[in-house]
Amino acid sequence: MRGHGETDRGAGGDHSSGSRAAARPAFPWLWLIPGLLVLGGLLLWGIMVYPHLPEKVPQHFGSDGVDRYADKSVASVFVPVFVHAGALALLAGTAFGTLRITPLSELPPGRQASSLVNRPKTAEGARRVARAQLFLGFCLGLTLAVACTVMWSTAPQKQGQQPTGTLVLALLPVALGTLAVVVTALRDRAHDPGRARPTAG
Repeated sequence: MRGHGETDRGAGGDHSSGSRAAARPAFPWLWLIPGLLVLGGLLLWGIMVYPHLPEKVPQHFGSDGVDRYADKSVASVFVPVFVHAGALALLAGTAFGTLRITPLSELPPGRQASSLVNRPKTAEGARRVARAQLFLGFCLGLTLAVACTVMWSTAPQKQGQQPTGTLVLALLPVALGTLAVVVTALRDRAHDPGRARPTAG
């Protein structure tokens, strides 16, 4: 019952920082699932196609097509899987940290907000930013999936051959995810929590 009382007081901002931490928004696991599904799909796809890949596999392509190859190995073939797994873990950790930071609207009177910490203005703003970060992880997975259509082709393109439209399609998802994070963060910055904040000076 004591914990319940502390949570209720948290809505008014009159309790300790430890009590406020207990009332932080829950992690949006549903927003992490799409990225995990893409990761699982990439892993399964890579396992299935690996035996059929040539001895030289594409490692990089740009506007001029594939410009770098590597010997076939688990490390060279599964680079997209490793990159997506690492990026997804990083973004999930960032989203978790965003939700754990005390928003500006909940800081106790007289406490100065450090310029080194990019605090959301409200708990709802933190929730939206965390969702956008997880959405970016999903979009990055889609970008890597498009790239894999070239990197994991059983009939790889010749060096210098242009993959029509593939580069543009690969960049679109990650650009969309990045835009979502930026717009969400700017929206939070422009939001007025309806409470006067103490000034640093």
